Amino acid sequence: MRRFKLSLTSLLILAVAILSLPFTAIEAQALCVNVKKANLRKGPGLNFEKLWEVFKYMPFQQLAKKGEWLRVQDVDGDIYWLHERLITNNFKCAVVKQNKTNMRTGPGTNHSRVPWSPVDKYFSVKVLKVENNWVQIVDAMGDKAWVYQPLVWIR
Repeated sequence: MRRFKLSLTSLLILAVAILSLPFTAIEAQALCVNVKKANLRKGPGLNFEKLWEVFKYMPFQQLAKKGEWLRVQDVDGDIYWLHERLITNNFKCAVVKQNKTNMRTGPGTNHSRVPWSPVDKYFSVKVLKVENNWVQIVDAMGDKAWVYQPLVWIR
């Protein structure tokens, strides 16, 4: 009986420790901003400092959750908090990893650049399809193009 009490006490202490964690770690999940603009915060709540503002289709990797707030990581490895109603996992999205990235009319360098090319780092897009290391994308304005896959971070 003494052994059982000790085990029960150990389990109770473990349960209290787990429940007191500041957030719940979860399996990493790819997410995309699905609203025109979203604020990234230092912590899980509106009272935390706004660190950055991102636009539609910005991709993130979800690391944890606390209530309705998600702890996310961006293309640079920086970590922020984002409210869950601002994101979706219903489609893939991507972000350009470097400045002066060419967007093309078709999947290959033999295709001309689109009129609004090149684009800068952090330009975010929705992924339509991937074909032979080229990604067909659409931006928040509805303009379509192709980009070489190694130049974007897809989630």
